[in-house]
Amino acid sequence: MSNKESFELGYVYHVYTHGNGKDLIFRENENYRYFLDKLLKYIAPIAEIYAYCLMPNHFHLLLRFKNLKSIPDNDEHKYLMKQFSNFLNGYAKAYNKKYSRKGALFLDYLKRKRVDDEKYLKKLFHYIHNNPVSHGFVEVIDVWKYSSYLSYINFHKESKIERKEMMQYFDTIKDFVEYHKSNVEYDFLTKE
Repeated sequence: MSNKESFELGYVYHVYTHGNGKDLIFRENENYRYFLDKLLKYIAPIAEIYAYCLMPNHFHLLLRFKNLKSIPDNDEHKYLMKQFSNFLNGYAKAYNKKYSRKGALFLDYLKRKRVDDEKYLKKLFHYIHNNPVSHGFVEVIDVWKYSSYLSYINFHKESKIERKEMMQYFDTIKDFVEYHKSNVEYDFLTKE
């Protein structure tokens, strides 16, 4: 699978990118909140968001594009990429203005991998939520505030995250927590 593969409606994707060079894309709590607001504004109308993790210099999203009735110009990929472009450019402009910086905030391309396999999907779900632990920002997963993990363990609270799809892989919240605290081999990383 290529990072340049086209987006298609109805499919699940792992979408991620890094800050340009060694730039941070999140410096403070307000940045994370603003990014999530933009995510809901631009991406939630076109995709069900299953998981996310925001890290100081990169982010991960796990989502399924909705089967939208009509796409302008009949070009799914172009339309979906335009939504991501509006999302990331809007965030970058506000970030640059706030911190008096110029230039690209993100790498010049959005990495994306289509997820066609349930085993891969479940491992990826674990990987995204455990990113802050893997990178040494926290020792335990439930301390990181900037991922969808807390939305899942607080399942009774309303959320914009589409949790039902991924919870079908777990009998209970306790099973979900135990899975996320277990060691999972990320064999897919060598392919990315």
